[in-house]
Amino acid sequence: MHRLDALRTFVRVAELASFTQAAESLGLPKASVSTAVRQLEAWVGTQLLHRTTRRVRMTEDGRVFYERCKDVLADVDELEHQFSRTRQSLRGRLRVDMPSGMARHLVLPVLPAFLDAHPQIELELSATDRRVDLVREGFDCVIRVGGVADSSLVARPLGAFRVLTCASPGYLARCGTPRSLDDLRDHRLIHYASSFGGPADGFEYPDAGGYRELEMKGALTVNSAVAYEAACLAGLGLIQAPLAGTHRLIEQGLLVEVLPELQAEPMPVTLLYPHRRHLPRRVSAFMDWVAEVLRPHLAPMPDGR
Repeated sequence: MHRLDALRTFVRVAELASFTQAAESLGLPKASVSTAVRQLEAWVGTQLLHRTTRRVRMTEDGRVFYERCKDVLADVDELEHQFSRTRQSLRGRLRVDMPSGMARHLVLPVLPAFLDAHPQIELELSATDRRVDLVREGFDCVIRVGGVADSSLVARPLGAFRVLTCASPGYLARCGTPRSLDDLRDHRLIHYASSFGGPADGFEYPDAGGYRELEMKGALTVNSAVAYEAACLAGLGLIQAPLAGTHRLIEQGLLVEVLPELQAEPMPVTLLYPHRRHLPRRVSAFMDWVAEVLRPHLAPMPDGR
């Protein structure tokens, strides 16, 4: 059996957890399926499946190999259809990562339109506030808010989120509304940190053509956008957060913008993807689509990018 066919056979056995069912679905003799998997294991030099009389399950190496197989087969399938312009010409698995707030407020509400337009795409959406390892974890592209330091990736700047200072009406009723930097001495800031143990960020404000931070007290530090927003709604202090995620809460009266003349530095939004000679069309299509989804919520970068 050709190695490409062997990969497809292995994937089917892994998905169905059965040599018999895989053979029936592929229209092959069970012996041919078993032989193909054994030859594949000999080729890669590791056991891919645990076999018992009752069930078949993947080994740890088998799980890793299965995920890579799906990507390889998707790329081959796309290559075979790269000149097709039909509605269903984009196909295969697509793994992307973005901040949880962006996914919740901006992308997920309109995602059905993209998936309806490309029903052969299998999307894996990671919505997390940690910095994933794009290459090691097998992501096709990621969207990052804030600075980008990894020069081994291709960066596509999209714009910047305007950042507001907000508080809940209940907090302002208890503590008063700050009107100046001096007033912040009597207020609390909800601190955000991607990892605990380091110094907490202060209140950021414009100064002499740049930005500075004012140290502020605060009883709470969180590491997720969801908790950051929830803590502010609970009246635990001030936050500095993107307008894209807070404007609905402000319109509903659940949050109030304060110190509008002291806005923090806009937060750059960047699409990152690995260097590849031929970027799969499904990846390019998703990046173009999500760039358009985000465009109304972004301002140009301060340096004009």
